[in-house]
Amino acid sequence: MSKDHSQLESLIGYVFTDKDFLWEALTHRSYLNENTSWSLPHNERLEFLGDAVLELAMSRYLFSAFKEYAEGQLTSLRAALVNAQMLARVAKEIKLDDFVLLSRGEAKDIGRARETILANAVESLIGAIYLDSGLESASQFVEKFIATHLQEVLEKRLWKDPKSYLQEIIQEKRGVTPNYKVLEEWGPDHKKTFRVGVFFGDELIASGDGLSKQEAEIAAAQNALAQYNR
Repeated sequence: MSKDHSQLESLIGYVFTDKDFLWEALTHRSYLNENTSWSLPHNERLEFLGDAVLELAMSRYLFSAFKEYAEGQLTSLRAALVNAQMLARVAKEIKLDDFVLLSRGEAKDIGRARETILANAVESLIGAIYLDSGLESASQFVEKFIATHLQEVLEKRLWKDPKSYLQEIIQEKRGVTPNYKVLEEWGPDHKKTFRVGVFFGDELIASGDGLSKQEAEIAAAQNALAQYNR
């Protein structure tokens, strides 16, 4: 870890009363394999808690902000704001990568697996804040760092399923239906990464990586939308 916890606290604008909550939130399972004397557990229990707190905090925020929206619309907005890709972006914005405790092997992996670790760490951090001082503090974090992406979600229509939305606009603009093909795959069977390309006819438009073919297809669709949805 390249920086001490006080620097992270400064970045997020929250100072922990119980620092163990923060350290636990930053501890990835792999770190314990190489640091058997580490006194705290890994962050997966906090991730479980933080996921629920995040969903509640975001639901409450959207419920108040969009009084005219039906349940389905609110659900779609929430999904766009709390998915792993968005949380990984948030993690990078608060420089969480500088603080998460990883094994040497995991620390070298800078691909999709690292993004998943960072997204999970955001949820763990939310869970830690909740345990340290309650729902209001956790909600303030959610509103300050995650809900602020709401305008982008609305403007780019990220609340729509990327594959369906891409098909909708490309059929209208070009009269073709996007199709997806696996371009590459690598890694061991238990941790395989896929690269999928989205094609308009025979033309490769964009590609995306994921830990499953479906996840890679969604990433490819999102990257294609970045070209056609400006």
